[in-house]
Amino acid sequence: MDYGITRERSLELLNQHLKNQNLVKHCLASEAVMRALAKHLNEDVELWGLTGLLHDLDVEMTLDDMEKHTHETVRILREEGVAEEILEAIRMHNEMAHGDKRSEKFHHALAAGETITGLITATALVYPDKKLASVKPKSVRKRYKEKQFAAGANREIIAECEQLGIPIPEFCDICLEAMKGISDDLGL
Repeated sequence: MDYGITRERSLELLNQHLKNQNLVKHCLASEAVMRALAKHLNEDVELWGLTGLLHDLDVEMTLDDMEKHTHETVRILREEGVAEEILEAIRMHNEMAHGDKRSEKFHHALAAGETITGLITATALVYPDKKLASVKPKSVRKRYKEKQFAAGANREIIAECEQLGIPIPEFCDICLEAMKGISDDLGL
C-alpha cells in the first residue's frame, strides 16, 4: 500500500510542529502501541504505526481545543499526499471535532491505543526508578480501575479496545509491552 508518507518524513513533521518533547514521546508511544495492535490483529503494521505517530500533529497549534484538534493535522497531511485511510483514522480519534462516531476497528484502535499511553506513562512515573521496565502488567490493570489515577486517560475510550475483540486486561498487557520496547526513546 502507498501511505503517501514515510516514517522519516513523519518524524520531520512531528519535530516541525511539536516543540514539547513529551508530546513527541506520546506520538512515539502511540506508534508503538498501534504497531503492536496491528500485529496482534493481523492488520497493516506500517499503516497503523504511521497513523499513531502522526495523530496529534496539530495539538500545539490548536492548544488542546478539542473542537479544532485534528482539523489542522488532516489539512497538513492531505497537502503531503498522505493516504485517506490514515487521515480518516486521525480525524475519528477526536469525535468531538467532527460529530461522527467511531465505527471501524482502525478508529477504535487509535482512540484506545493513544489514550492508554497516558495511563501507562503515569503508572511508570509513580515507581521510584520511573522506568517502564519496573511496571508489571497487573499494575496497569489495577491503575485502570482507579478512576482518579491519571484521570485524563478516559477509561471509556480505552474500553473501546473491546470493539477490537481484545479484553481490557489483555489490551493493557499488549500496550505496556509495546511501550517497553521503545522505553529508551520515551525516556522511561
